[in-house]
Amino acid sequence: MSNVKIGIIGGSGLDNPDILEGRTEKSVNTPFGKPSDVLVEGKIKGVECVLLARHGRKHEIMPSNINFRANVHALKLEGCTHLVVTTACGSLQEHVKPGDMLFPDQFIDRTQKRVQTFYDGTCEEYKGVSHIPMHTPFCERTRKILIESTQQLGLLHHTTGTVLTIEGPRFSSKAESKLWKSWGADIINMTTVPEVVLAKEAGMSYAAVGMVTDYDSWHEDEDPVSVDLVLATFKTNAERAQKILLHAIPKIAQQDWTAIMQENKAVARSSIM
Repeated sequence: MSNVKIGIIGGSGLDNPDILEGRTEKSVNTPFGKPSDVLVEGKIKGVECVLLARHGRKHEIMPSNINFRANVHALKLEGCTHLVVTTACGSLQEHVKPGDMLFPDQFIDRTQKRVQTFYDGTCEEYKGVSHIPMHTPFCERTRKILIESTQQLGLLHHTTGTVLTIEGPRFSSKAESKLWKSWGADIINMTTVPEVVLAKEAGMSYAAVGMVTDYDSWHEDEDPVSVDLVLATFKTNAERAQKILLHAIPKIAQQDWTAIMQENKAVARSSIM
């Protein structure tokens, strides 16, 4: 078994620490402030994991106020080599249906207020300017394992897709939703950016399980997205995503990640000017 440690960032509907065995809680601080909540450390089938609730365990932190840098930095400090995250999202395409899982391989950023780098001159540990490449934002190998587990569990899913991240906390207008759809984005959420960017800067393998809850605001024959509509599919989605994590995480740990870890660190280092 390779020397991996999995950071799990649980999005809306999936931040339940019960998936971990032998749980302990740890309150930490970082040069960027406090993360969203305590780190819950434990194991999944013998694999060391650290769970963090992205919005806080009481879901009190709105997307724009999440301290993404503190979250990612805290998990890096705990020795996490991977970030496997869940994210509730809306569908921008007819064939991606509520209840489906989608494993994004690209993103479009429509956020406006968020710091997207550790290298902004505020922290001694991160000196210089990082021009991190984003050609391949998500770790292909980790994505593949998540997809294989989903296939083996017989769950409806999509193996590729572009996630468009908006600022939030409001949902899209109908005109915006139709625009995002016309761009070819497949799902929409409020949290992938800058999380995926910071993970790349930190030299970690990042992959996301997109849990589709609704058709956003574009669909003429479906109710437009609302909190009630999202909550209606939350529980089922969270249960499915939990099954995927329990199935996939042992498989991740069984592989040798030495070369990929070295490559991740080399990319992060070589991007600094």
